[in-house]
Amino acid sequence: MEKHEIVLNHEGKQITLYPYEHHAKYYETDQMGIIHHSNYIKWMEEARMNLMDQIGLSYKQMEEMEIISPVISLSIDYISMVHFDDTVVIETHLKKYNGIRMELEYEMFDKKSGEKRATGKSSHCFLSRSGKPISLKRIYPELDTKFFEFKEGNL
Repeated sequence: MEKHEIVLNHEGKQITLYPYEHHAKYYETDQMGIIHHSNYIKWMEEARMNLMDQIGLSYKQMEEMEIISPVISLSIDYISMVHFDDTVVIETHLKKYNGIRMELEYEMFDKKSGEKRATGKSSHCFLSRSGKPISLKRIYPELDTKFFEFKEGNL
C-alpha cells in the first residue's frame, strides 16, 4: 500500500497532512453485506473535519465564531465495494476556495490493497449563525488566509 500523506512547506516549516481512515462497521452494511451507499457521505464529512483540524481550523472554532458551512452540493462515484471490517483511506483535497464558497474532492482507497473505492465532491458556502451569506475574505481575513494557503495549487 502506497503512502497517502501530503508533505508541504507552510510558513517556512514542513507540515504533513494525513488522510482520514475509517474502519467499516457492521451496522454500516446493507442487506447484501456491503457498505450502504449513504455511509460514504458521512465518511466524507468526517474526512473534511479531519482536514480542517489538521490545517489548524477546526469546525468547532468556526462555530464558536458563529460561522457555519453547510453543504450546497454533493456527488459520489462508486467504483468498487467496501465490506464490513475494511479500512478505507480518504484523501481530502481543497480544490476551490474564494472566501464565499469552497469545493473539496475526496478519493477513497482500500487500505490493504490500495484499490480505489470511490471518489466524491462536496461544495460548501459560509454563513453567519443567522443564515446570511458571509465572505471570510472581508469579515475573517485570518480564516480566509488559512483556507487559501491550503487550497490545491497554492501548496
